[in-house]
Amino acid sequence: MATTSSMFMYSLTLQPPSAVTQAILGNFAGTKEQQILTASGSRLTLHRPDAVQGKIMPILSHDAFSTIRSLSAFRLAGSNKDYIIIGSDSGRISIIEYIPAKNRFSRIHLETFGKSGVRRVVPGQYLATDPKGRACMIASVEKNKLVYVLNRNAQAELTISSPLEAHKPQTLVFAMVGLDVGYENPVFAALEVDYGDAEQDPTGIAYEEIEKTLVYYELDLGLNHVVRKWTDTVDRTANMLFQVPGGTDGPSGVLVCGEENITYRHPNQEAFRVIIPRRRGATEDPQRKRYITAGVMHKMRGAFFFLLQTEDGDLFKLTIDLAEDANGQPTAEVQRIRIKYFDTVPPATNLCILKSGFLYVAAETGNHHFYQFEKLGDDGGEEFDSDQYPADPKAPYEPAFFHPHPPDNITLTESIETMNPLLDCKAANLTDDDAPQIYTICGTGARSAFKTLKHGLEVSELVESKLPDVPTMVWTTKLRRDDEFDAYIVISMATYTLVLSIGETVEQVSNTGFLTTVPTLAIQQLGEDSLIQVHPKGIRHISANGTQSDWPAPQHRSIVAASTNQQQVAVALSSGEIVYFEADVDGNLNEYEDKKQMTGTVTCLSLGEVPVGRQRSSFLAVGCDDSTVRVLSVDPGSCLENRSVQALTSAPSSLSIMSMADTSSGGSTLYLHIGLYSGVYIRTVLDETTGDLSDTRTRFLGPKPVKLSRVTILEQTAVLALSSRAWLGYADEQTKTFVLTPLEYVPLEWGWSFNSEQCTSGIVGIQQDHLRLFQIPRLSDSLLQESIPLARTPRKFARHPEHPLFYVIGSDNNTLSPATCERLLKDPSVVNGDAATLPPDEFGYPRAQRHWASCIQIVDPVTSKSVLETIDLDENEAAISMAMVPFLSQDDEIFLLIGTGKDMIMSPRQFTCGYIHVYRFQDNGKSLEFIHKTKVDQPPTALLGFQGRVLAGIGPNLLIFDLGMRQLLRKAQALNAVPNLLTGLDTQGSRIICSDVQESVTYVVYKQQENRLIPFVDDSISRWTSATAMVDYETTAGGDKFGNIWLVRCPQKASDEADEEGSGAHLLHERAYLQGTPHRLDLMVHFYCQDIPTSIQKTSLVAGGRDLLLWSGLQGTLGIFIPFVSREDVDFFQELETKMRAEDAPLTGRDHLIYRGYYVPVKGMIDGDLCERFVRLDRTVKERMAGDMGRTVRELERKISVCSFCAC
Repeated sequence: MATTSSMFMYSLTLQPPSAVTQAILGNFAGTKEQQILTASGSRLTLHRPDAVQGKIMPILSHDAFSTIRSLSAFRLAGSNKDYIIIGSDSGRISIIEYIPAKNRFSRIHLETFGKSGVRRVVPGQYLATDPKGRACMIASVEKNKLVYVLNRNAQAELTISSPLEAHKPQTLVFAMVGLDVGYENPVFAALEVDYGDAEQDPTGIAYEEIEKTLVYYELDLGLNHVVRKWTDTVDRTANMLFQVPGGTDGPSGVLVCGEENITYRHPNQEAFRVIIPRRRGATEDPQRKRYITAGVMHKMRGAFFFLLQTEDGDLFKLTIDLAEDANGQPTAEVQRIRIKYFDTVPPATNLCILKSGFLYVAAETGNHHFYQFEKLGDDGGEEFDSDQYPADPKAPYEPAFFHPHPPDNITLTESIETMNPLLDCKAANLTDDDAPQIYTICGTGARSAFKTLKHGLEVSELVESKLPDVPTMVWTTKLRRDDEFDAYIVISMATYTLVLSIGETVEQVSNTGFLTTVPTLAIQQLGEDSLIQVHPKGIRHISANGTQSDWPAPQHRSIVAASTNQQQVAVALSSGEIVYFEADVDGNLNEYEDKKQMTGTVTCLSLGEVPVGRQRSSFLAVGCDDSTVRVLSVDPGSCLENRSVQALTSAPSSLSIMSMADTSSGGSTLYLHIGLYSGVYIRTVLDETTGDLSDTRTRFLGPKPVKLSRVTILEQTAVLALSSRAWLGYADEQTKTFVLTPLEYVPLEWGWSFNSEQCTSGIVGIQQDHLRLFQIPRLSDSLLQESIPLARTPRKFARHPEHPLFYVIGSDNNTLSPATCERLLKDPSVVNGDAATLPPDEFGYPRAQRHWASCIQIVDPVTSKSVLETIDLDENEAAISMAMVPFLSQDDEIFLLIGTGKDMIMSPRQFTCGYIHVYRFQDNGKSLEFIHKTKVDQPPTALLGFQGRVLAGIGPNLLIFDLGMRQLLRKAQALNAVPNLLTGLDTQGSRIICSDVQESVTYVVYKQQENRLIPFVDDSISRWTSATAMVDYETTAGGDKFGNIWLVRCPQKASDEADEEGSGAHLLHERAYLQGTPHRLDLMVHFYCQDIPTSIQKTSLVAGGRDLLLWSGLQGTLGIFIPFVSREDVDFFQELETKMRAEDAPLTGRDHLIYRGYYVPVKGMIDGDLCERFVRLDRTVKERMAGDMGRTVRELERKISVCSFCAC
């Protein structure tokens, strides 16, 4: 298959996956503070918990470009830092460390042991480390286990030995853990099944008698080999192992968790078994048994306990009672194990308990949670112990029950927003903003949500106050240079100035020395302890003792613009002259003798801040109405001399010179920020020596003139740009690249930095006649999420074509419907305690086999931001498809059609029948009126409006229905339009794209004259299609369940033949090719994106931007594909991508090109995520790469940022 293409696209991830598959805890920075490391798809993220605020902050995210299968942390004896071992699909074991000074991961060791890919017999699925950091074991699902000895050499560097084998053929591994045995030989425990006899027995008897065993593997450090030390049979349902503290901390051993039981096992002690309690309640199935799905062990001084979680989310606290010696000291002999209900949290993939008293819950679905412990659950509640139950798992026993209750022992301090699983996604501009919003449905069960995503930063408003008049500008100022906080807020009105003092309260003052009878142009703290006020008639200088001196503007002239810093003042007169002042050591303001005459009227000035260790800023930027910006020198030897000129497309409205972090130089760079009257923002590099301007970048912010202010946000300098909305320009916390992001806030006319004891790093702004004070709490999230809770797991959603409303269908399998729950609760035999209804968003819905709960919900994400109506489906129907259909027979009135299945079983696929429900919109779409429903043979898996009628995919068949009085009327059909099951439909004109669950897509044409649906082209490769979208009339983009995204195109000849008039008979009788249609699709683009695509849409994400493909992934990923328009760009990025593969190899040792071509070689796609890592490289590496490509580092970064601009 050819890997070259005439079509090329640039892949970029907007939102990385948020589903956490692994989470570990450790002191990775080498400090006493613990960090949490999570793995989401191919991405490693390091989080820093904040014990004071009860929040968790991401500090580093790294794309490993490989599937991360397992993670483990270990610490060498005597070290204060934890290292990280990664098991991946690279066929290698990699050890990395976190380097806090550079905020990056560094690979220490990379050892190859097998083939790449996720395979049964290649280790990487299970990873366990010795608690003392002496060894690790990495195992595959079947057969192979390898042990590596970890040590340090004479230079105190970490070393890793050659692997020691512990293979056993025909053996499956279910769980593995490293045992705590103190400083004895390291021991690893595994749950195994030997299927050798079952494989040879055709009768199946050996399979029924198969046993699951707990096996101890001991690493003999003296002989340097691994032996199977101990084996014992355990419960066949066992699925998890937990390490029990040993040495001086506990009895050692392991907890074996199975179906409704937990057993303590140790080679030298008898087994102790306790039962997992079941929920008690009227809607609970008393026979349903639970499994432990997650857990954590926590050691305290002199004690330890386990928190174990069932699939319902219930946490149970398990403790071990130890026998005591004659002195009352605990021994290593276990007497019993105890279990009691603790609290309920969302079902998790991993739990982490921090030493600071917090619990991190990496939820399976929905938001991750961060809890603080209030108590350890030792008071009250029924407790069950092993004395009540036999150790034999086959012995009969009485089940234990408990009543769940709202969280009592832990308190939620932060809910971390995620979009896992993301089921569907649509981009639309419903609020008439300058960019569309992204609407998604995500989550499962009662934790589902309808989420609106906007590009912007979260704003926390602190104060909003109405002013007597409409102000024009606002400033804050300190009284002395070394003051920590601001003392005054100065507000300029049209004809006067208002001064407010900042303290415990903000109040107006009049004895400040400021001239309040005139409007103000600038306020500045000057020198050590002086203040200056620039107004149209002159400059007022206020010394520390309160004395005032005024510099009047020349006669018949006024000041039209001003710029100040702590040492300098520059003003522009209405005559076009520039007057320059400097402060001397005594704080007096001295005027420079000469004035600079400009060619036009000056519209704005900027001096910039005085650099540290310097007496003055070297440059003055002057903007004139002749659409130019001039840079003047203000050094004593060349004061007010021209240094450079920048021609603009419009007159400048605002200027700001400031030093900001820069990835190209590796430090900070002086920038000139320019705002134009046309609404364009320009950032250009200002050479600190010559004053030359270079590397100009532009961005359209809105139709209003741009006003710029220097602000401080989270201890970094940023630029506030105000147009039709507020924008913030800042250096990204991880990459240090410049980012310009809108604020999710009201439009502001002016803004300034604000710093007080109650509000640090704030911003004060004016909006019409209101004064607003706000903060920006974090810069790490530039996609804001607004959530609306949904009742059921959302499956599909559709937008009303005329009103800003969405219609969501949701269904939950093995869940009791509301009607069934209500009937059970009204049962007279139910006692009071069992009749309590628990909030489903915390405890989930009641479960029951082969029951479906399904509903239709109307969501208003713009006005009320809530669910307007919920319609529950009865008779065990589940909604699976929907469509908005304008029927030609009803004068193009739009109806909502819902496809349902009755009594469905997912695997193997079974059902009673299917239905298509028809609803009419009422009250401008805010309510639905049921019309009728039509029974069909199979559940309709796809619906779509088509030429005034509706297309329905029912099994492998494609049918056309029209609306009748009592039911839908079948008008045409194509039997076996796809080979297996039709799952999706798209259409343009008379062409229909049919997605098959297993066999890619088939193009079907509708011939109206013959009233026939005729398939005419399909794919040559089996693709398990999960989402499709038509890019143009011939081209379709699709994704499959293995994580691939591809574009296929219909051959031009086949496309023309299908559209010919009267070609129906010819198409019907054309010879089929290899049991398919007569023609085959051409593959244009193929790319492995690691997440399962759930939706693909052709859209534009910025005002005036080009069309691109927006796709969403099941794990919460959002990505875009941007088409290239020139071959030159393709060649550039191909060369950059090739060099990045060599210079920035993935942490896990995975080959990037093979990873992106996981199933099919990558074709027609540039990996933008890899190219964007260029800015994170060391400066020397970037300069070498740029030199090899014949460009500068800034040119490379500029090209990369242009592609990123399409996404924001």
